Amino acid sequence: MLRIRLRIGVLGLALSAALSVPVTTASAAPSPTAEERRLDGAVPQEILRRSGFDDAAPEFGRALERARSYAEARRVVAREGSALWRRAVDRAQGRGPAGGDLSRDDDRPLYWARLGMTREVRTWEPGFGLTQARRTALLDRLERTSRGQTDIRHPEKGHLRRVLLTGFDPFTLDRDIRISNPSGAAALALDGTVIRTARGPARVETAVFPVRWQDFAEGTVERTLRPHLPHVDLFTTVSQGRVGRFDVERTNGAWRGGFPDNDDVSRTETVPVADPATQPQWTGTTLPYAAVVAARTGRFPVYDHTEVTEIPAGPGTGPVVRPDGPTPGSTARAGGGGDYLSNEIAYRATLLRDRLGLHDSLPGGHVHTPVLQFGAGNTDPAAGTVTDPEFVRNRLDIIAQTRSIVTVALSATERTRG
Repeated sequence: MLRIRLRIGVLGLALSAALSVPVTTASAAPSPTAEERRLDGAVPQEILRRSGFDDAAPEFGRALERARSYAEARRVVAREGSALWRRAVDRAQGRGPAGGDLSRDDDRPLYWARLGMTREVRTWEPGFGLTQARRTALLDRLERTSRGQTDIRHPEKGHLRRVLLTGFDPFTLDRDIRISNPSGAAALALDGTVIRTARGPARVETAVFPVRWQDFAEGTVERTLRPHLPHVDLFTTVSQGRVGRFDVERTNGAWRGGFPDNDDVSRTETVPVADPATQPQWTGTTLPYAAVVAARTGRFPVYDHTEVTEIPAGPGTGPVVRPDGPTPGSTARAGGGGDYLSNEIAYRATLLRDRLGLHDSLPGGHVHTPVLQFGAGNTDPAAGTVTDPEFVRNRLDIIAQTRSIVTVALSATERTRG
C-alpha cells in the first residue's frame, strides 16, 4: 500500500507539474538565409569595418536581448531599422563621421549591416514565446524601416514638387562579392534632397528594394508605392543595367525569367500580381524619354530603349526579339529591362500607376544605370580590393547623372500635383 501510495503521489506531482507548464507556440529560431551567410566573408567584414558600420548588428543584437516582450521587440526593430537608414543617408550626404576610409557614396555598408541585423532577428531566441509568424513580422518591419520604405515624407501642398525614386541592393554577389549597386547609392545620395529644375524646386524621396523574388510576390513594391503615387509629380524606379550606358526603358513585361536572386532562388513564371484576370502583358513608361535622351546629362550616353522579347499572337510561335516594342496580342518574355527584378519593379510600379488611374497624369517609369565597374587591374574578385579610385569616380558620376536625368524629366513635365 505504501509503495502504491508513493507511486500515486509521484504520478500526481508529475501530472501537476505537467499541467502547470504553460502551453507555448514558440518555434525554434531558423537558420540564416543564403544571403545572410555571405556576411561572414572577408569582403563584407572589411566593408563594414572601413565604414564604421560593423557596430550596427552587435548593438542591435544587444538591444533585442533586452526586450522582454514582443511589443518591446517591435519597438526596438522599428527604432533601429529607421536609425540604420538615416545613418546610411547621412553618411552618403556628408553628415556626421565617415566612420572609416571607405568613400561616403558607398551603398554597401547599409546592405551588409542590414543583413547582420536580419540575421540577429532570425536566430534570436528570446525568453518569451516567439511564434514564427511574429518573427516574420519583426523581419518585415526591419526590412521596411531600414530600406527607407517607411521614411518617405513628401511635403504637403506648397512650392516644392515631389519625386519618388527607388534603388536596389547589390546583386550577383556569388560572381563578385565586392559588388556595389549605383541605384542604391543614388537613393542614399538623393533622399530628402531638393533639386532645382526649370519649373521650380523639387524634393526627392527614396527607398531601396531587395533583390528577392519572394518579397516582390508578397507585394513589397505596391505596399510601398501605393500611398505616394497619387501625390507625387514624377517617379522612377532605378537599377543597374548595361555597361557604359543609361537606358530609359520604354516597355515592361509580365514575365520572370528565372535568374537566381540574392537568396539563390529562381522563379520562371508570369509576374504574380493582385487581380491577375486584368493583368496586361505589357506596361509602358510615361517618363519624357525624348527630352531625357536629347539632354546632356553626363558622360554616359542615354538611350530610349525599345527592345522587348515576345511570343507573338498566333499558334506555334516561339520567343521573338522585337527592336521596336511588342506587337498586338503578344505574350511577354522580356521587357526592355529584361526578365529579372529590374523589369519587374518597373512593371509593378507602372501597373500600379495605371490601376490608380494615373497613366495620363503621372510621369513614371524605369531608368537603368551603367554597370558599376572597378578600375583596370582590379577586376579579379579573388585578388582585387574592395574599392579603387576609378570605381568611386564611376559611382559618383552615375549618381550625378541620375540626379541630372531626374532634373531634366521634371523640367519636361508641366503638371504639379496638389
